[in-house]
Amino acid sequence: MAGARPETPAARAERLRAEIRRHEDLYYRLGQPEISDREFDALMRELVDLETAHPQLRTPDSPTQRVGDVPVEGFAQVVHEPPMQSLDNTYSLDEVREWVERLRRLEPDAELAFVAELKVDGVSISLLYEEGLLARGATRGNGLVGDDVTANLRTVRALPLRLAAGAPRRLLVRGEVYLPRSAFRRINEEREAAGEPLFVNPRNATAGTIRMLDSRVVASRRLAATLYQVADGAAGLASHAETLAALAAWGFPVQEGWRRCADLEQVAAFVEEWRERRRDLDFETDGVVVKVDDLELRARLGSTAKAPRWAVAFKYEPERVETRVRGIRVQVGRTGVLTPVAELEPVFVAGTTVQRATLHNYEDLARKDVRVGDTVCVEKGGDVIPKVVEVVLARRPANARPFELPERCPRCGEPVVRYEGEVAWRCVNPACPAMVAESIRHYVGRNAMDVEGLGDERIAQLLAEGRIADVPDLYALERDELAALDGWGKKSAEKLLASLEASKGRELHRLLFALGIRFVGERVAKLLARHFGSLAALEVATEEELVAVPEVGPKVAASVRAFFADPRQRGRLAALAAAGVAPPAVERAAAADSPWRGRTVVLTGTLATLSREEATARLEAAGARVASSVSKKTDFVVAGEKAGSKLDKARELGIEILDEASLLERLGPS
Repeated sequence: MAGARPETPAARAERLRAEIRRHEDLYYRLGQPEISDREFDALMRELVDLETAHPQLRTPDSPTQRVGDVPVEGFAQVVHEPPMQSLDNTYSLDEVREWVERLRRLEPDAELAFVAELKVDGVSISLLYEEGLLARGATRGNGLVGDDVTANLRTVRALPLRLAAGAPRRLLVRGEVYLPRSAFRRINEEREAAGEPLFVNPRNATAGTIRMLDSRVVASRRLAATLYQVADGAAGLASHAETLAALAAWGFPVQEGWRRCADLEQVAAFVEEWRERRRDLDFETDGVVVKVDDLELRARLGSTAKAPRWAVAFKYEPERVETRVRGIRVQVGRTGVLTPVAELEPVFVAGTTVQRATLHNYEDLARKDVRVGDTVCVEKGGDVIPKVVEVVLARRPANARPFELPERCPRCGEPVVRYEGEVAWRCVNPACPAMVAESIRHYVGRNAMDVEGLGDERIAQLLAEGRIADVPDLYALERDELAALDGWGKKSAEKLLASLEASKGRELHRLLFALGIRFVGERVAKLLARHFGSLAALEVATEEELVAVPEVGPKVAASVRAFFADPRQRGRLAALAAAGVAPPAVERAAAADSPWRGRTVVLTGTLATLSREEATARLEAAGARVASSVSKKTDFVVAGEKAGSKLDKARELGIEILDEASLLERLGPS
């Protein structure tokens, strides 16, 4: 604004600190980043420069004075010794050369050789092994203190629970846990099917997963890991290359693409080699970590308060292109969520042609102020999901107008609502054509009722022709009317009708998932089916009874109760029942008076007659909750052959210990 007074260094520093803290909270605690790593680093660099130029402005709680974020509540704390530091970032090979020159000034007589590794985009972890066994695993936290997530890390199959022969008796190692791209896609598909918000990228999904209190959910997400450092010097290793080879020999996952580089030219060649190749990997990598190879030289070079001097991260610049916004349309999902989507002039980004990009939600749209006719920068978030990064304001047309939130659903005209505590606006009309189409697609899906012969085009055709208006109408379709439609024939009609007939007897958990109850994904559907045994029992269950089901919280319980209380949903269920949809009854999980109901049990060691899966199923069927780690809340520990540290901890805490015979006697006949 003309005439405005320039911002003082003190005011700018305080505003930067507040903004950086906000972004740290969005990223590390909430998993909802608003800006890229590069933009965040630019803010941090500006603050560092300000505090360097004006030391009196530096405060003890400034983001420049710590490595990472505060540990999350709910876990025991682990003190890191030595501390877990972060890396300084560079964005050009010239900056890497400057780093090498600084090293030469510090150690002019040293022979510099390096190891270059792909920078896996995940969450830093520290693992302690004692007597060859995994004793503790922790997150980085603030670099000095992290969260004890041992139970969660034990579920990562890539991490050895016992080291190979030759490993030191006590070993402290560090690395990264991450979510493969393939697992990320699968999880987002499941979350979309359950009406839950999608993860923005694999790293955010990893950060949220590793801090979950239920390790069974962590196990279902299939995290992976890579190790790259021995932190306590116990192994007597001389170089980083030797360290990586030793880690692999002891049974740790080590990223295979690393290379020892004799000079900076070889580092540059490594960087260029992987610039495009990295897109074919099954994990996210946004750069290359370059480390001094000689460990003794590393010790002499030392560290700053934030980062080691002997390593630096080179960040690839995300492929970002400009294109024009042709239009903004509103997409209505199965659960009614309204998502603004930018329709773009086709542009080639990171290997594919992009014609549309999500704007996530209306808060994101308003913050970026994307308008029809704008020139925008587009990149792929995590090289996967196209997104609009920013608007090129200098090229905004004079007639561009802000996009306004529709007060009514663009497909059915009903008013849209936003529930308290949610960002999303949604249509709540179950008869909305968009929601109906999506609900039918969901209902016939492979993990739901598994109806073959009904793809998107045929569903759209049947809706347009007026042959169906909702899910129950599928079961009223007739062979001759289908065969007469364009693109159909007797065989395709008969195939669809046979598949629909078979779907009438699908398991209860498939039907519950297929119904599209908000927050009820595949796992929750299985838990509800096993606990209540029939659709009739679930229909009349109270919220208190629903919350009593393991892993079902108040939010899920309220959603299930609201679904069955809705007259329109009851009408759909009645129509399905009249059509013959009748899932077989499921053996109830446990009687109300079961002595196991609500008890927490931990299994350890090998049982003689039951597999771990069989024992878990029997206990859960009796009403128990099977946990992966022993705590004061554990009621029983079932110990088999070669029981380990869990048995020792149970004895320390005075928890009742059962052998297999005692377990089977208390469970009774199967």
